[in-house]
Amino acid sequence: MSNSLVVNEVYLSLQGESTFAGLPCIFVRLTGCNLRCSYCDTAYAFKEGRPMELSDILAEVNRLAAAFPVAPPFSPASSPLAAAAPAGLRLPLVELTGGEPLLQPNSAELMRQLCDLGFTVLVETSGAHDISRLDPRIRRIMDLKAPGSGELHRNRWDNLAALRPTDEIKLVLGSREDYEWAKQILRDHQLAAICPVLLSWVAPLLPHQRDASLKAVPSPSTPMSRQELVEAIIADALPVRFQLQMHKFVWSPDLRGV
Repeated sequence: MSNSLVVNEVYLSLQGESTFAGLPCIFVRLTGCNLRCSYCDTAYAFKEGRPMELSDILAEVNRLAAAFPVAPPFSPASSPLAAAAPAGLRLPLVELTGGEPLLQPNSAELMRQLCDLGFTVLVETSGAHDISRLDPRIRRIMDLKAPGSGELHRNRWDNLAALRPTDEIKLVLGSREDYEWAKQILRDHQLAAICPVLLSWVAPLLPHQRDASLKAVPSPSTPMSRQELVEAIIADALPVRFQLQMHKFVWSPDLRGV
């Protein structure tokens, strides 16, 4: 088997989502996805990319991380490194994203090698692929696809049994129907007892941002604003974390490599 991956881009930015939001992060965006969620904002990664040897990807990650101090395994609580990276996490973080990074088998090996180098490794995955085979050191941020995605049937429910407290579950919601579905799933599967749960608001795509291959939003669909979503979370006392895509408020939503 080739020791390479098809890579869309590798860049240093800030983590815009998850409980790690705001921390420096190197993103390795892989090419390819077998889902076509209605709200996808990275459709350019469906096909665009080039093969890279794992050794070359590791070299680029190390180059981008070179300016950051490497924290000792157990930094004192008073250390500036501990303040910047809670729980002694190494900065910058490294996240594999896509597309769908688990479509390419060698992604698991790349993440294992990154862990061996001492990086804090995150992976953003759709939840449609087996996460149990990944190195236990990896922080898995796993979607559960709501009805509004058009990909509800792709959820791999067996993955819930593989989740650990260090993982995170993300539900991307754009409508009242999505929200009611999310509340039911939270109750039925006791998600908040497994790991942190993120409710993410769908940032509507502008016409020029919408790839023709994306699924249509199923009917019925009652759009829900970000304010309405926040107010519903509070009113229903849900044990979740609301999140926005921070990078879209810092840079233009059309800008790549951020």
